Amino acid sequence: MNTPHPEYQYLDLMKEILNKGIKNIDRGTGVASYSLFGRQNRYDLSQGFPLLTTKKVYWKGVIHELYWFMMGQSNIKYLVDNNVHIWDDYPYKIYNSKLNVKGTKLKVEVSKEEFIEKIKNDAKFAKKWGNLPKIYGESWRRWPTRTKRTIDQLQWVIQELRDDPYARNAIVTSWNPEYLYTMATHKDASRFPICHNMYQLSVKDGKLYLQLYQRSADLFLGVPFNIASYALLLTILAKVLGYKPGEFVHTFGDVHIYENHIEQAKEQIKRKPYPFPKVTIEGKLKEIDDFTLDMIKLENYQSHPVLRGELTVAGGLYEKKKT
Repeated sequence: MNTPHPEYQYLDLMKEILNKGIKNIDRGTGVASYSLFGRQNRYDLSQGFPLLTTKKVYWKGVIHELYWFMMGQSNIKYLVDNNVHIWDDYPYKIYNSKLNVKGTKLKVEVSKEEFIEKIKNDAKFAKKWGNLPKIYGESWRRWPTRTKRTIDQLQWVIQELRDDPYARNAIVTSWNPEYLYTMATHKDASRFPICHNMYQLSVKDGKLYLQLYQRSADLFLGVPFNIASYALLLTILAKVLGYKPGEFVHTFGDVHIYENHIEQAKEQIKRKPYPFPKVTIEGKLKEIDDFTLDMIKLENYQSHPVLRGELTVAGGLYEKKKT
């Protein structure tokens, strides 16, 4: 009996949403999506690395974004300088929201291209407008506390599993109610939605496992990226801790396909997956801060052509329109 290709988990979920998804309307943008709640996919990394093959996944973006998170960064300048533009929309949205607001001195609207050029070439501008506070890198490596102390969650879970391989508390969270949605004060509220909000690590039978809880999942555009990113994080952490990579378990809250991605999704489910590639971390790696991108080796990645879709800049702080 042949085991189905693991990518069919993703494709079957896509089919289920297309057939049974409930229509939702985003209150901030008015954009429609089709949604289900509470699903789970599992990828055994001993059977290949889950870089989806039914469309080409932007690998350069995956590795630079993950490195950005792992090193505790929250300013998009690092990504822009490396020609990775997957995070451009949110700081640009924040910048535009400050136009003609008292105290900001912003009077002239600029295009997104002009905004990104200023991020790249103007260090002072980048420091002020390229930063996205309270997002993943800061939460993982510099969690803010009520004192001036910060918590390095990622380093903590590594040490916890070194000290106690049976630990059940090796959790990294990005969900801080003090800064999210209407739980926050208006001044402190994050303008970026935390979507992949918590992951847990566990050692079982000489293998390291990682389970991600993703409270909101854009199945067509974002999830292929999330799968690759957290599978890579698992591979890196397994190397640091001296274990083999086990399963990446991807647990979804609200999983959805945006209305403007429907036709692309229909095309994708027609495609037959290729064998998954292989990813290894080369060289010695004992500490997370010693990791460099040139340690990553991707082999035998074959995919169908790119399927493009526009990012919906939704979520984060909802501000009622003034009447």
